[in-house]
Amino acid sequence: MSESGSHNDVSQNLPGEHGTHGGEPAVRSDPFANPGLPPHEYRRQDIDERAAKHSERVVAGLFTLSMLGTIAFIACFVIFDIDKIVYIFPFGHVSALNFSLGLTLSVALLGIGVGSVHWARTLMSDEEITDERHRADADDELRENVRQQWITGAKESGFGRRKLIRTTMFGALSLVPLSSIVILRDLGPLPHDSLAHTLWSKGKVLINSNTNQPLRPEDVAVGSLTFGMPDGLKESDEDFQDQIAKAAVMIVRLKPEDIKDKKEASWGHDGIVVFSKICTHVGCPISLYEQQTHHVLCPCHQSTFDLSDGARVIFGPAGHPLPQLPIGVNADGNLVALSDFKAPVGPAYWERP
Repeated sequence: MSESGSHNDVSQNLPGEHGTHGGEPAVRSDPFANPGLPPHEYRRQDIDERAAKHSERVVAGLFTLSMLGTIAFIACFVIFDIDKIVYIFPFGHVSALNFSLGLTLSVALLGIGVGSVHWARTLMSDEEITDERHRADADDELRENVRQQWITGAKESGFGRRKLIRTTMFGALSLVPLSSIVILRDLGPLPHDSLAHTLWSKGKVLINSNTNQPLRPEDVAVGSLTFGMPDGLKESDEDFQDQIAKAAVMIVRLKPEDIKDKKEASWGHDGIVVFSKICTHVGCPISLYEQQTHHVLCPCHQSTFDLSDGARVIFGPAGHPLPQLPIGVNADGNLVALSDFKAPVGPAYWERP
C-alpha cells in the first residue's frame, strides 16, 4: 500500500469527518456559532408574592442582625477590660476582649454579606441575556443602552419598592464603619498639643548623642553635622524612644555670611544653628548632609531642606520647614536651649495651626 493510500485510510476513520463505515461526511459544527440559552426557569419568588415577601423579611433580618453585631462590637469594646482572660471551649484561655470583638464583627460583616447574596439569588433578576461584544470605545448608542440596562436592573432588583430591605441595608452599612472608628480611637491618645512640646526648655544643655557629653561651641566645626539631645535624657529611661522621637536635633555650624534667614541667625550662636531631626513629612530621622549647599536630605522620601535658609523645603513631599531650636551659651561655656521649639515637630496633623 502506498504512503498516500495509507493516509487516506486513516483520515476516513477520523470522527467528525465522515460517517461510520465509510458513510457520508458529517457536517462540522461552527465553534463560534451562538448556541443560544436554555429556556429561563422562574424561581418561586418570581411567581409567588408570598415567597417574595418571605425572602424580603429574611434579607431584612440578616441586615438587622448585622446592625446588632455592630452595636454589640462597640458594647464589648467598652465593657471588657483588655487584660480579662476567659476560658472558651474549644479555644481554651483567650482574651475576652479580642474574642468578643472578633465574634461580633464577624456577625456584622456576615449579616451584610449573606443578606446581599440572598437578596441577589431570590429577589433580583436572574435572567441571562446575550449581547454582541462591543468596541472598546463607547458610542452614544452604547451609552444609552448601558443607561437603560442600569435603570432596568435597578427596577428589577426591587430596591425602590422593597422599603424594608432598603432601610435595613442602609442601617447595616451605616453602622459597620463605626467599628473602625472605635478601633482607631484605641490606637492611643489624641495628639492634642503633645507634639508642640518636647523636653527642650530654657537652660537645657545640648548633649552630643555620640559621646553623651555637653557640647561647647568650639566642638562644632564649620561644615560639620552633629546630632544632639537634651541633658537628662537616658536610653535606660522607659519613655526614651517617645521623647527622643520629638527632641532629637541636628547641630550645624555655618559661616555667618552664608545664613540667609535673619531670624535663623538670631536664634543661633556664632553660626551654630540647631534644627529638629524629625522630617516634617512622615517623621523619619534625617541623617544626610551636603556640606557645600547646606542641604539635608530625608532618606525615606527624599525631602530636602536648606539649613541656610530657615530649613525651608526645597524638594520632596514635606509640607513645612524643620523647626529651629533657639540656642545660646551658659556660664560654663556649654550650648544650651533658650526655649522649646517655637513650632510643633514632625508631620502635619489636623490640630496643627
